[in-house]
Amino acid sequence: MRTTDHAETNASAAAHPGRRPTSARSRRRHPRVLQGVALTSVLALGLTACGGSADGDDQNGGAAEGEDVTLSVTTFNEFGYEELFEEYEELNDNVTIEHNKIDTAENARDSLRNSLGAGQGASDIEPLEVDWLAEFKQYPDRFEDLSDPEVEGRWLDWKHEDALLEDGSLIGYGTDSGPQAVCYRADLFEEAGLPTDREEVADFLGDTWEDYFAAGEEFVAASDSSWYSGSDNIWQGMINQVEVPFQDESGEIIADTNPEVKDLYDQLLEASVENELSAGLTQWSGDWADAFQREETFATMMCPGWMLGIIEGNAAEVEGWDIANTFPGGGGNWGGSYLTVPSQGENVEAAKELAKWLTAPEQQLKAFEVVNAFPSTVDALESEELLSATNEFFNDAPTGEILAERAEAVETQPLKGTDYLTINVAIQDAINRVDVDGSDDPESSWEKFVNDMEALR
Repeated sequence: MRTTDHAETNASAAAHPGRRPTSARSRRRHPRVLQGVALTSVLALGLTACGGSADGDDQNGGAAEGEDVTLSVTTFNEFGYEELFEEYEELNDNVTIEHNKIDTAENARDSLRNSLGAGQGASDIEPLEVDWLAEFKQYPDRFEDLSDPEVEGRWLDWKHEDALLEDGSLIGYGTDSGPQAVCYRADLFEEAGLPTDREEVADFLGDTWEDYFAAGEEFVAASDSSWYSGSDNIWQGMINQVEVPFQDESGEIIADTNPEVKDLYDQLLEASVENELSAGLTQWSGDWADAFQREETFATMMCPGWMLGIIEGNAAEVEGWDIANTFPGGGGNWGGSYLTVPSQGENVEAAKELAKWLTAPEQQLKAFEVVNAFPSTVDALESEELLSATNEFFNDAPTGEILAERAEAVETQPLKGTDYLTINVAIQDAINRVDVDGSDDPESSWEKFVNDMEALR
């Protein structure tokens, strides 16, 4: 991704959990999750009780061919659509696009909830980030069915299937995905007497989380820098490999009783705090952004495609970043979004056409070129344009080929229930109480997380 300045990068990047994590998490602590539960409950009641026609078909027909139409499109952070909007207007001289660019995914989510609850105010096209997709799938009558023979087979199976509703209708068209590799500072590796070549680094990092943490212990023993910036970056990589992490298929919360979740929590905090692999920084905070420029910093990061632009924006003029074609545990996806068409819009048919065009392989490749939004369409992933893409900042790494292989390595997509986002924020708060704030030990912080889950049930 190409970014403008550091302040803009960190404010907006803070929450794409489509290309960004979902909320800007500075050093301020989140309110107790119980407060978030209360807000969610109120908004859920609004969505149930308010709104216009359930089907919206009678009043919301698309514009006739040739009829002038204005389409509003909301995005958050960087979707890479600005030039695409101009191109679409040139191809369709009767269409004008109004772009509502929201700073964070969290604010985009709140805005959409309010608009759907009120029955008005939503854009003709609205984004859904993967971590809160399930939340909005509860209200299928608020969205148009985007099923279309023209898009069958367009996306990776898991990307398409996540957007399917129980009746087989399609709530959204997939935009980007977030296959993860490992970004690393080759210069810091060299200073520590470790390999720097991409293939050698991939071997050094190993295949498992145990291997990755062991490599970190070897690094910190020979360096004044940390192995990674903070536990929250690592947690995203770990939890995205758990098939059923926080809620089971019935929606029951199992996060605090799931031994797999607790084992990862313990393993991570042992590595971060006891073995001192973490720099103790909250991802997206000002201190975290500044650390990219410090001489003593951190050596590795979990790296979905969209993270490349974040690193480049924060580490301007810093030489040494590279990317290894590996990921602990095999593969994992962090982030990705969908475009939806709310039924309350006045031009739903025209909006469907625009959403279909924006998410086509050709347009996904253009967004990748502009902001490193890694494609989720099969044709784009197989294209020579993608596979030959390199990144000058990352030592001319073949990022297209690496990330395409990382996408193929993704075997598990977590079951993300309606409370996934709330729960993941709560457990990251628990982790940061230990790693960043130092206000709790692992067990006391876990007990607070357990209490949060009891309040959420």
